[in-house]
Amino acid sequence: EFQFTKNRAGRGGELYSLIIDCPETVSTILERLGLYDRNFIEHIAFRVNKNIIKSSCCKRAFVRGAFLGGGSAVNPEKGYHLEFATHHKALFGGLEEVFEYFHLKAKTVRRKSNYVTYFKNGEDISDALNIIGAHKNMMEFMNVRIVKDKRNNINRQINCESANMDKTLGAAFEQIQAIEKIKRAGRFENLPPALMQIANIRLENPDASLKRISELSNPAVSRSGVSHRLRKIMEIAESIDF
Repeated sequence: EFQFTKNRAGRGGELYSLIIDCPETVSTILERLGLYDRNFIEHIAFRVNKNIIKSSCCKRAFVRGAFLGGGSAVNPEKGYHLEFATHHKALFGGLEEVFEYFHLKAKTVRRKSNYVTYFKNGEDISDALNIIGAHKNMMEFMNVRIVKDKRNNINRQINCESANMDKTLGAAFEQIQAIEKIKRAGRFENLPPALMQIANIRLENPDASLKRISELSNPAVSRSGVSHRLRKIMEIAESIDF
């Protein structure tokens, strides 16, 4: 016979307890778990007993129990973090070995009185959830990862395009300043026709890219040709000293 209780835990969680009052039943359970030998009842060994995790399915069951007993996972919308915590160093080391069996390299840390085994990589967390048997949660986690990856890729693309635009506008502003300087010096009409054409197109299209200026040129000029001519205009402006 047993008692089952549910109490509030820290951070809004819940703690479920199974209380067994019969000493004989408790000792039988602990013995089958390999936590102690009947000849040494006073000494409970909190470690991973290799005899109860010989097969792959038993290892999975052990990891599932370790998660239920001392595991937690962060909402993947906020970040990727899955951990297992225990007060017992030997149990901590044994859990790490079990994960190595499944080709998962966990990170470890000492946090106050706890030994913590944790994962931060999304793919490792998916594999760990699969080992635990939380298949529905694994699929939900993977869906969140896919959405976040797409969102991040879009943001990176937007940031890259924005940076390129800022770079283009910054260069265009400097080119226009150079052309205006040449005009103030009275040397604009003396520019070679090829440079004058590009200068006029730049003044009429201050936010145009090099490719767009190339398309507006007549006769057509390649993008590298436009870049070269604008660079020559910049050099001429730099040589002017009022």
